[in-house]
Amino acid sequence: GREREREPIELVPVSEDAQEHGVRTGALDMALVRLPIDRDGLHLIPLYDELPVAVMNVDNELSLLDEVSSAELADEHQDWTGLTVREAVETVAAGTGVLVVPMSVARLHHRKDVIYRTVTDLPSTKVGLTWLIDNDDPRIQTFIGIVRGRTARSSRD
Repeated sequence: GREREREPIELVPVSEDAQEHGVRTGALDMALVRLPIDRDGLHLIPLYDELPVAVMNVDNELSLLDEVSSAELADEHQDWTGLTVREAVETVAAGTGVLVVPMSVARLHHRKDVIYRTVTDLPSTKVGLTWLIDNDDPRIQTFIGIVRGRTARSSRD
């Protein structure tokens, strides 16, 4: 069979507030983004919904529940302004407060001294793939085709 040339893909961790900017400035070809974003000049493929979870110290009494409601978290509220997610998780691990984040963020910052529980009455967040409308690089178009379910042998039409 014909041997295909491989295209390198570099995955770059980007903070949530820098995702859209990275695509708009050309620093990133594409980005996984948490919606909503300003879609002007951007293509967007919605990919999936992500559940909100409450990250808490393993000894928190709420950790005994399989899932929690926002009412059950009311007494645990903290102002996390000015802290990175990592710093907030460290604070939670020390036994102070509960942090509500999307599940992938909780998994990224997992530690032995914290646990997370789904928050049942908060909306999920939507995640999508975005890229510039003006960027018609064939490699990007091939990747987008794969994301949409096309194979290398299927038609683009």
